[in-house]
Amino acid sequence: MTRTLAKISLFLGLTILCVSCNAVKHLEEGELLLTKNTINVDGEEIKDSRTFSLLSQRENTKTLGVPVGLHIYNLADPTPDSTHQRWLKKKPKREERLTRFLSKKQVDELGNSYIGFNQWLQKSGDAPVIIDENRTKKSIARLKDYYNKKGWFNVDAKASTITDENKDKRAELQFDITRYQPYIVDSISEKISSPIVDSLFQLTKGSTFVKSGKQYDLQDFLNERDRLTIQFRNSGLFHFDQDYVRFEGDTVDTEHKINVEYQISDRKVNGHDTVYTEPFKVHTINEVRVVTDYTYENRNKVFTDSISTNGYKLYSYDKLKFKPKAITDAMAISANTIFRDIDRTLTYNQISNLRIFKYPNISYAEDPRDTTGTGLIATVLLSPRKKMALDVDFDAYTSTIQQFGVGFSTTFLIRNVFRGAETLEISARGSVGSSKDAADSESSFFNISEFGGDVKLGFPRILFPINTDKIIPKYMSPSTSISSGFSAQNNIGLDRQTINTVFNYRWKPSQVRSDQLDLFNVQYVRNLKTFNYFNVYTSTYDRLNEIARSSGFMFLDTTSENPELQLPATADDFNEANFFILDALNGNPDLTITDEEVQEVQSIGERQFRLTEDNLIFATNYQWTRDTRDNILDKSFSRLRWKIETAGNLLSTVASLANLNKDENGNNEVLGVVFSQYAKLEADYIKHWEINENNIFAIRAFGGIAIPYGNSKSIPFTRSYFGGGANDNRGWRAYDLGPGSSGGIFDFNEANFKLAFNAEYRYTILGSFKGAFFVDAGNIWNVLDDVENEAFRFSGLSDLKELAVASGLGLRYDFGIFVLRLDVGFKTHNPGRPEGERWFKDFNFANAVYNIGINYPF
Repeated sequence: MTRTLAKISLFLGLTILCVSCNAVKHLEEGELLLTKNTINVDGEEIKDSRTFSLLSQRENTKTLGVPVGLHIYNLADPTPDSTHQRWLKKKPKREERLTRFLSKKQVDELGNSYIGFNQWLQKSGDAPVIIDENRTKKSIARLKDYYNKKGWFNVDAKASTITDENKDKRAELQFDITRYQPYIVDSISEKISSPIVDSLFQLTKGSTFVKSGKQYDLQDFLNERDRLTIQFRNSGLFHFDQDYVRFEGDTVDTEHKINVEYQISDRKVNGHDTVYTEPFKVHTINEVRVVTDYTYENRNKVFTDSISTNGYKLYSYDKLKFKPKAITDAMAISANTIFRDIDRTLTYNQISNLRIFKYPNISYAEDPRDTTGTGLIATVLLSPRKKMALDVDFDAYTSTIQQFGVGFSTTFLIRNVFRGAETLEISARGSVGSSKDAADSESSFFNISEFGGDVKLGFPRILFPINTDKIIPKYMSPSTSISSGFSAQNNIGLDRQTINTVFNYRWKPSQVRSDQLDLFNVQYVRNLKTFNYFNVYTSTYDRLNEIARSSGFMFLDTTSENPELQLPATADDFNEANFFILDALNGNPDLTITDEEVQEVQSIGERQFRLTEDNLIFATNYQWTRDTRDNILDKSFSRLRWKIETAGNLLSTVASLANLNKDENGNNEVLGVVFSQYAKLEADYIKHWEINENNIFAIRAFGGIAIPYGNSKSIPFTRSYFGGGANDNRGWRAYDLGPGSSGGIFDFNEANFKLAFNAEYRYTILGSFKGAFFVDAGNIWNVLDDVENEAFRFSGLSDLKELAVASGLGLRYDFGIFVLRLDVGFKTHNPGRPEGERWFKDFNFANAVYNIGINYPF
């Protein structure tokens, strides 16, 4: 009751504070605060954000209906210097006493601090938007121009200032726009001087943006001009630019129709003393010259090394350090081909993707040796990056396992290892941390650690026995990487060691699409202290003890009122917990245990086996991604990714042919380890809509399933799914959600099927302070594996009622290079509760989850 009253008091206090703030207290007589803009088009109010963006004045930004930024601005003293001086002089001897007590310099500094604080308030807040007649006229002109460009050449627009006698010094602006009959494109004709230009125009005439019968829209003509310019410059017309494309429109006595004429003139040539015209010609690349070690300082030096190959001439001021093919494979520009502007762009991208050179300089010049005047020489200036680079990072963090951790990573990069633009990366990483879940309670503060290293060799081409250029041409920037790594950790108490080896291909078919193929992805996981399992997974251990006590199990410890199953200190010690699991599953008649409890013990035993078994995963996967985002400033984009992975098929074939050893369950072993065999499919979709410059709506949908078969009855822990966390369902901590309706009873809950859906509305609170409202839904389940407990399994569409729903709000601060994020998630629908008690039963601060993250969750 006390906590509820405190919340109500806090809410009422904040409400009274905001309401009591006088938003117009600093306005002069006759000034009006703009509180709202309304746009009526042909008598109907519109809400189109693009039209509102044309207005020269926008009302102050509001958060939940309150102009927080304006109130912060108004907290500032508009004349802090005068105020400070008045306070200082108010009492005759105040300044003298302060000077004697402090010093003249410190008294002056007090005044500067007061001034600085008020300046900070003004900078952090939003200045009041005062209705300005000139800016209103500017808004009217913009609106008329906007509709003129859309075909309404006769537009009336006016603005009205609407005041309310009950609201002092406040007013709304209402814009009324009347559109009359629009103009429609009628006949279309061409006047093209150069025969080659006319021929190219006719080839793609059907793709025009300017179409008869369509309402006039200036953007169509701009798009058409760009389309033609791109087509012509990619068809050999080196001297063509968009200024040559003009449109003549006739609207005289046409009854609101426009007769359009394309006008494309001949090329203008500047002679010595005159300007003349000549038809455009198709230009051809006669020669490509590449300088492999260009710097501004050596631009006038003489080349000391050169080589010619396949129409390319490579030059170097020092000895040539690159194999010619490494350079020429990255060139989209080639000799004896027509000029194409897109080849320059592709070459820029492909050279940059090598990671060997800085951004290249590419230029064209007419070949003086060519008597036809149509030959070009392309010159590419390449500036190599440093041969070696070293990068070191340190960070501190917390997680569900570690209360505090410190980590480091370092990468040593060597470029052009074999003179073929290859890159070699040697990296090392490590961390130490503190965890209350570690088995040894007597250990030091830093009681867990992880160390590892990787070696990665990258090639700017596809390494394959046969030539793949026809399948994956070089304009797709193909690359191959081979990596291998090792890590040793004891941060979950099992002292896990992992070895990874990956052979990977990447290519980019278009600007928005990328493909990745792991020809093989091998992972070997070895757990050294499996006997330590129940010391780590304490919640599982506690539940096992409860079942053992209720069943009448004879504990070794007969003196305690609440005995506990004895755990081993070494691998050779007796493990009473495992003994009880075997006793329960074998149907010991001395135990009084229900079928549900036996099923739960079985789940605990299976989970213990899965998390402590060694894993050998030999997988192949393919990933397809389409991302329309241009850059980090792009706020409206979509991203679709899907991935398919299979594991164990090759090893299964080898095992059957070689008659390899089998374990007691009949599963094939390689190097003494039962290898995993499964198929995995997952898809992820993200979409962002920019509502206006300060508001974004974002959604994400994810689905993934991994099905074991053949040599496996379950999915390895490292390939399974979990729910909850700062980037998933934010009403639950990571690994606390699911599976199904089980209620997250284990320390780390995982399964082989996952659905996740997220929606988030992001808005600006004040400057770099951002806010968000979000809804997350999802869960994990077991399907087609060895888990039999129905609470864990997905048996049909009816189990979608077990989707966990979280809702909440977030506060973020945008530092420019990253975003610091705090999200508070409330359990809105908790499938772990009994049916009928799932909605809003845990919707309170006591059960809320506070998530801290870097950057947005999706």
